[in-house]
Amino acid sequence: MKISVIGSGSFGTALAMLLVNKGHDVILYGRNEVQIKMIEATGGNHKYLPGVFLPKSLKVTSDLETAVTERDLLVMAVPAQSFRDTAKKVSDITKETPVVNVAKGIETGTLKRMSEIAGEYFKGTPYACLSGPSHAEEVARNLPTTVCAASDDPEFAKTVQHVFMGDNFRVYTNDDLTGVELGGSIKNVIALCCGISDGLGLGDNAKAALITRGIAEMTRLGIAMGGKPDTFAGLSGIGDLVVTCTSMHSRNRRFGILLGQGMPMDQALEKIGMVVEGYTTQEAVNELALKYNVEMPITSTLHRLLMGEIAAEECIGLLMGRKEKHE
Repeated sequence: MKISVIGSGSFGTALAMLLVNKGHDVILYGRNEVQIKMIEATGGNHKYLPGVFLPKSLKVTSDLETAVTERDLLVMAVPAQSFRDTAKKVSDITKETPVVNVAKGIETGTLKRMSEIAGEYFKGTPYACLSGPSHAEEVARNLPTTVCAASDDPEFAKTVQHVFMGDNFRVYTNDDLTGVELGGSIKNVIALCCGISDGLGLGDNAKAALITRGIAEMTRLGIAMGGKPDTFAGLSGIGDLVVTCTSMHSRNRRFGILLGQGMPMDQALEKIGMVVEGYTTQEAVNELALKYNVEMPITSTLHRLLMGEIAAEECIGLLMGRKEKHE
C-alpha cells in the first residue's frame, strides 16, 4: 500500500520503519523542514530515536501536499492537542483517504476524543485507532509488541490489522473505539502520578496501588462514556497502563519523577523535551469526571497539584486519608 505517516516524532518514525519493512511504500511527513533535512542527511531521526537508522527506502518530506496526495492510508501520529489543526490541513487536501490515528489524548476545551475530531473533517472516511503497550524505542528496534486496532467499521479494523501485523508486531481487532481511546488517554495521567510517587521515593507498594486504583478510575469513566468494561482489562487499558507506569521510556513517568523530586514544572517539561500527553490530557479527564459525575480521586489530586493548589508531598496524605470504603 501507499501509506503516509503524518508526524515525525518517535512513534510516527517507528511505525514508518515498521511499515517500510513490511514492504509498503511509505512517506514520513514532518512539518519541521530542518528536522526532515537532518533525517535525510544522517539517515536517522536522532532527536527522537537516537542510535536508530531508518530504512533507505523510507521517503521523508516536509511538504504536506506531497505526503497526503494519492495515498491509500494516512497514519496520524501527531500530539493529541495538535490533532485538530493537522486534520483540518490534511482534509483541505484530501477527505477520502482512510485514517489510522495513534495519538493518545483528549482535546482540552472541547473534551473530544480523536475519533470525534476526525469525524468533523473526514466524514464517512474509514477511521481506526491503533493503541496498546508500544514504546516507540522498542518498536523501532523490532522488539515484540502487541496492540489493538479499534474501529466502528469491523472490516476496516481487519484491514489495519493486516497492514501493520508482522513477526514482532501483533495486532488484535477491537470494536470498542470509545473504550480504546479513553484507555490510551487516561493511562498517561495515571503514569504521571506513578512518576511523582517514584520521585518522592514512596516505593513499589504505592505504585502498585496507583496502577490498580488507576484501572478502577479508568474503567468507571470509560463505562460512563459508553466504553465496554472488558476493554479496560485489555491491551489499551491495563496493558498500556502498566508499561507506561513502569518504564523509563515513558515521558509521562519521567516527567512525574522530576516533579516528585522537586523540579519546577516548566523546567521538568523543558528537560523532557517532547510532548507529555498526560500533562495536557489531565485537565480534560478531570473535566470529564465532573461532567459524568465519576469519582476519580487520583486524577483530581493530580489536577490540583498541576494547578499549583497543593505540593507533591501533600498528595499521598490526601489519597491515603480518604474515607473508608469497599473495594
